[in-house]
Amino acid sequence: MSKATSASPIAGDASKIIEVVHLGKSFGANQVLRDIDFDVRTGEVVSIIGSSGSGKSTLLRCINLLETPTTGDILHHGQSILHGAHRAADYRTHVGMVFQQFNLFNNMNVLANCMVGQVRVLGRSRDVAEKKALEYLEKVGMAQFIKAKPRQLSGGQKQRAAIARALAMEPEVLLFDEPTSALDPEMVGEVLKVMRDLATSGLTMIVVTHEMQFAREVSNRVVFMDQGVIVEEDAPEVIFNNPRQERTRIFLDRILDRT
Repeated sequence: MSKATSASPIAGDASKIIEVVHLGKSFGANQVLRDIDFDVRTGEVVSIIGSSGSGKSTLLRCINLLETPTTGDILHHGQSILHGAHRAADYRTHVGMVFQQFNLFNNMNVLANCMVGQVRVLGRSRDVAEKKALEYLEKVGMAQFIKAKPRQLSGGQKQRAAIARALAMEPEVLLFDEPTSALDPEMVGEVLKVMRDLATSGLTMIVVTHEMQFAREVSNRVVFMDQGVIVEEDAPEVIFNNPRQERTRIFLDRILDRT
């Protein structure tokens, strides 16, 4: 599987969509993120790896403003989303998110799940919203399940529906928070295939994942986090074959069972 054809991490002319600047996040006395500097450029697929509790998901939730950072700033096309007149609700229309536990509305069928945000948040007509929903459900292989309720779907089907719902909002960046962690092993492949196809299409993606093969083969950049800091970030071939930091090497040796 070839990597997404997008801007390299050192391309000076690549457009920065999101910049995280000296970001910190504490929950009471527990400091979860410390002095995070991070950005994503148009068309990049950035995978964030690390042990459970390293701060990966908290970073993603801060980027989407589901958590409010304690210190630092987040810029969207160079404009702060934490200070000034930038509205969080407007920003979230540009930055979508796919969750571990799908977060589908159980009282709605698949089609309605993919329409509701478009109508209520983007102000699209129901006809336009339905057309967009059908387009993206077809893209993820879920068109035949449009009348099904979430309880009638497998885990893999729920996650593909959740991805279609996020895509129907047509965000600039799509965030994935360990999208396969709640799936049975036999269902992981169908979700990863959808994500690989999206990466190939040029969608800008930030993926928190334990799927090392995906991170290695699909990403333009891999970020390794440990104890609330970014220890190392580089091209996948560097991170996986010749990491510069001992903490990165120890993590990869353990998770890949290398001796």
